[in-house]
Amino acid sequence: MAAISLKVNGRLHTVDVDPETPLLYVLSDELQLRGPKFGCGLAQCGACTVLVQGQVRRSCVLPVGAVKQEEVTTLEGLGTPDKPHAIQQAFIDEGAAQCGFCLSGVILAAKNLLDENPKASDEEIREAMGGILCRCFAHARMMRAIKRYQRSRA
Repeated sequence: MAAISLKVNGRLHTVDVDPETPLLYVLSDELQLRGPKFGCGLAQCGACTVLVQGQVRRSCVLPVGAVKQEEVTTLEGLGTPDKPHAIQQAFIDEGAAQCGFCLSGVILAAKNLLDENPKASDEEIREAMGGILCRCFAHARMMRAIKRYQRSRA
């Protein structure tokens, strides 16, 4: 066990965990965050997606000790229920969420892509979303929400 300092959603936290503990477990068990989910445990489904220094990372396979004091952003770190981030609002407006299991991955991956490439093509968006598995098949609504967010940024 070791005292590890993390900056999550703009706040500094210190946790006493094994440095090899997956970041996902620290986020959910120690910090009670519910955005990133455990899906496959193999970094293949995207349910555990977070942003680390603005880059998409799979928290189920990322040791907390490797994060150091880099900024970690979860779905909760984008907005609040009263004041959602523009991409979260686009998903609300398009009714693009069903069970919500994949939303952390979809929203954070889309935000990351459009932060880096605001004029991403539909094909580039589909490619960025390709690693996120959705169980509800709300893909068309999600694509409309991502495009809505993209247009709002122009």
